[in-house]
Amino acid sequence: MTIISGDINKAVDILNDEDIIAIPTETVYGLAGNIYSEKAIRRIFEVKERPLYNPLIVHLHSIIQLDGIVSEIPPAAQLLADAFWPGSLTLILKKKSVIPDIITAGKDTVGVRIPNHPVALSLLRQLEFPLAAPSANPFNRISPTKSSHVENYFKDSIKMVLEGGECKNGLESTIIGFDDEEPVLLRLGSISIEEIESIVGKIKINNKAETAPDAPGMLAKHYSPQTKMYLVDDVAQVLDEHKNKKIGLLTFTDTEVDYTIAHIEVLSESGDLKEAASKLYNTLHKLDAIDLDVIIAQRLPDIGLGKSINDRLERAAK
Repeated sequence: MTIISGDINKAVDILNDEDIIAIPTETVYGLAGNIYSEKAIRRIFEVKERPLYNPLIVHLHSIIQLDGIVSEIPPAAQLLADAFWPGSLTLILKKKSVIPDIITAGKDTVGVRIPNHPVALSLLRQLEFPLAAPSANPFNRISPTKSSHVENYFKDSIKMVLEGGECKNGLESTIIGFDDEEPVLLRLGSISIEEIESIVGKIKINNKAETAPDAPGMLAKHYSPQTKMYLVDDVAQVLDEHKNKKIGLLTFTDTEVDYTIAHIEVLSESGDLKEAASKLYNTLHKLDAIDLDVIIAQRLPDIGLGKSINDRLERAAK
């Protein structure tokens, strides 16, 4: 039975024993294990039911650790690390041979970041190894932003969820790779593309892959509730198409509708995209738990974090 606890010493013991736990970060909860333990890493893939072709992200407590695992740091990568670490930015860099191929899906690059969460950083500082930590949810399901989400997913599969409260950002990290040292956006996330470009200038976007993705979150279907979901611009039209069903409506701001809706969730009454991002997954968990026939989500303004939220909703609605 999974326990939820704030006991970092217990977490350290489990990880040192080559087992896995769930850990909090400022983005989402992650399913974590020792990057140098094939036993632990295989357990992550097994518990998540994640295909081995989908690489994992390595979590560090300090940029000092970076030299031990990567062989090259492009100048743009250094600028981004200086600007956003600790924080919700993952960089895809050329790896050293010490990083097992199972973590990188056989690629010669590895995703790395320093989480901006006091509990995660405290844990990482007490370990002699970095942690691989994909989101703590079954493959393709809604990411967890509370310890209870993780417990609901993995009641008997993991020993511990390290309690860290609700994740403040609520969306996964933004992922940046490099093509001949030029930055490329591989996954939209908690740091907007506008913020990235304010540091390194205009960048390319390549955030879709059908197979063998260069980074997590690039597959077409991801972050999905079990309830059938639609992402729409015109809510009224789609409501009319489903008027005889039990509908859950997810809107950015308060929306007046002329239909009887079983349940309505508003991401931000004030129209704050950061608040909407922080509430997205928790709201999807709530809607997915109330026996609806369909979830209808309203597309957000395609600016700033709205782009990241729309990206998650598009993949969830596939």
